[in-house]
Amino acid sequence: MFWDRVAGVYDLFVHVVNRKAHRQLRCIVAELIGAGDRVLECACGTGMLTEVIAGKCKALTATDFAPKMLKRAEKNCAACGNITFRQADITALDEPDKAFDKVVAGNVIHLLNEPLKALGELNRVCRDGGQLIIPTYMNRGQTGKTSSFASAVGRAGADFKRQFTVDSYRQFFLDAGYSDVRITVADGRIPCAVAVMTKKCDGEKES
Repeated sequence: MFWDRVAGVYDLFVHVVNRKAHRQLRCIVAELIGAGDRVLECACGTGMLTEVIAGKCKALTATDFAPKMLKRAEKNCAACGNITFRQADITALDEPDKAFDKVVAGNVIHLLNEPLKALGELNRVCRDGGQLIIPTYMNRGQTGKTSSFASAVGRAGADFKRQFTVDSYRQFFLDAGYSDVRITVADGRIPCAVAVMTKKCDGEKES
């Protein structure tokens, strides 16, 4: 698995290559987490967001599909006592309905064969009135050209399924039925757009 192979060097990308964007991203996500929140994080990677989420919330369940990424996240976040780490498939979560106040899935939507299935699972485990927080790298410029980052990582084996601009990323959620998507961009070498949506009560449209 590509992500297991790069787990040992991924922190170099996090803290050096794309440091500016990631520092902004951590601040953006931290502002969305409350002290009493129960949070699920999918695709936690090596713990870039895990650490900042844990520092703000009541309890965090952090998951990833790649065992070596998860192991590194546990090491990086060893000082946090409110995290439960689990291996999980974002398209088939083993979590109860409406179990979490906030559900975070960072930089994974563009990698999935079935992103709408994953979005359905994220929505299912989020409580009514809770928030879905979904950051994703912008791998296309506004002109539609694939970024050099996306091209290089794709050749290395990351196998991106989608490449978004900010506009097309917003449209992805609008097409999925979320009527009011709030987007904040963490700018840097590889920009990251954070989509935030509030889950409505049963029978209401999402926004």
